[in-house]
Amino acid sequence: MKKLILSSIMAGALVFGANAQEFDKFSLEVGGGLNKPMAPITPGFFSPTLNLGHLEVGARYMFNEKFGIKVDYGFGSMKESDKSAGSFDTKYYRLNLQGVSNLGRIMNFESFSRSFGLLGHFGAGIGNVRPQENLYSGETDQVYNFIVGITPQLKLGKSIALVGDISTIINGRQFIKWDGNSTVGSANVYGANGNWWTGSLGLQFYLGKNEEHADWYIAADKYATKEELATQINGIKDMLKDSDGDGVPDYLDKEPNTPAGARVNSSGMTLDSDGDGTPDHLDKCPFLPGPASTDGCPVEEVQEQVDFFKKAINDGYVNVYYAFDSSKPLGYSTSAASYVSNFLKKNPGVSVEIKGYADELGPEDYNMKLSERRAKSVYDLLIASGVDASRLSYKGYGEDTSVDKSSADARQMARRASFEVK
Repeated sequence: MKKLILSSIMAGALVFGANAQEFDKFSLEVGGGLNKPMAPITPGFFSPTLNLGHLEVGARYMFNEKFGIKVDYGFGSMKESDKSAGSFDTKYYRLNLQGVSNLGRIMNFESFSRSFGLLGHFGAGIGNVRPQENLYSGETDQVYNFIVGITPQLKLGKSIALVGDISTIINGRQFIKWDGNSTVGSANVYGANGNWWTGSLGLQFYLGKNEEHADWYIAADKYATKEELATQINGIKDMLKDSDGDGVPDYLDKEPNTPAGARVNSSGMTLDSDGDGTPDHLDKCPFLPGPASTDGCPVEEVQEQVDFFKKAINDGYVNVYYAFDSSKPLGYSTSAASYVSNFLKKNPGVSVEIKGYADELGPEDYNMKLSERRAKSVYDLLIASGVDASRLSYKGYGEDTSVDKSSADARQMARRASFEVK
């Protein structure tokens, strides 16, 4: 039980430590690489598959570990390939506002890598296309655009990451073709009629004083400080103290000053089973009311005591209890075995069978053996207290199916050793 309590509180301390942490939210991004115009292109004009001539810069803000927003600016030039009908050189720029999703956190990349990430982005913006050669040299085509892309990341350090990016851009209202040698219909053309893509390699620089940026922050990995853990552990130790030695820790003990040897319940309170004002550990007849002058026993109590004891025992009022999957009696219930021992010594004509039980959790054959071990542990206690073995017997009865197995409290009552007077 103490281990369970310790584990639960330690888990709470770690969660507290995680929630107390923050992450950086801002980053700056720069990269450069390739571009490729797909359409519109004048027949006979071609661009290389990998045209070097693209640069981009941006700033990003993350609302949390998974979602954010960024503004970025891209510019460059597109040129002809060796097989093109003629040369061309077209400059462009774009300015976009985009939403960002941290796909690495969403898809739990941390389960296989803590240094590889992946961002997705989508947005819209404005731009222009400016041919430097051919028929429409010097003209400027104002366009709007939509952009979507993915950005693989490789963490290099606390404040920097190597990134790549592949983006597809669709231009709207592009009148001049990429080569600058012809146009698309009339000057009033509308719709998404321009298509191109970019591929870049660059760096991300994280701004802030925290240990991690949102791209790499994993709340479950954040632990409390050594000082916080030391404080928590000291508090746990104080809680688990058992000042009066009755087997019930102080934080659960409603009577923390129980006299030594007192028989207590699971809340640490002294038992007075017969309600005669004499606590069980001082009452020589704990189940038969009597005055304090006769140590809690009625004046004529010998045969009545035997009969009352037999009824109390056989009706299940005296039991030794066990923790889950254990054959070691719980401390607060061992006084039941002491009581039985004292009574047997005072009444040599009485014999007792010790009956072990288990709850319904676990395999039935295992529970049968466990119930027998529980009965045997009480049998050993009674013999160790001086009771002759010839007056004792024990047997495991397996699972107690009379209780509600869905109730933790009921299952605790089932994990017991009872007695039957012969």
